[in-house]
Amino acid sequence: MIAGMSTEPARASAIADLMRAGRETSRLSMVFRYAIAERLGLTVSDLECLDYLVDVGSATAGQVAERTNLTTGAVTSMLRRLQQAGYVTAERDPADRRRTIVTLRPERAAELERPYERFAEGAARLIEGYRVEELVFLVGHYGRMQAVYHAELERLRDDDTARRSA
Repeated sequence: MIAGMSTEPARASAIADLMRAGRETSRLSMVFRYAIAERLGLTVSDLECLDYLVDVGSATAGQVAERTNLTTGAVTSMLRRLQQAGYVTAERDPADRRRTIVTLRPERAAELERPYERFAEGAARLIEGYRVEELVFLVGHYGRMQAVYHAELERLRDDDTARRSA
């Protein structure tokens, strides 16, 4: 039994249902991401990088590496591919010539959003039915789940570092 779980049968059943639904949602999200990436002729890592840049506008190559959980070498190759495909520009940071600033080319942003349009419409219809309190609860839940993911990714990175230095 996972720490903190109640032995009350109805609660245990509801928790099991929630965990199953979360895993299925995660699986479908991954399958959907792969399908979108394939449609655009990209890898999922490329798509993650571009989605991040849609949100932030510009980022350093190091920030892209952290966000995508890729090595700096893999990010360098990915950014070269995305530059050659015309999705991003990569310029030396004038304040620190060792850093590269990556920027999504605005004229390509709409092309990245197009495959998500029907999904976004369906999601918008879904959340229209929620009360404000439910939306606030869901935002909080997603935030806490993101914190769990971040903590686990950090542990995996630490484990990898420890293994390499052993």
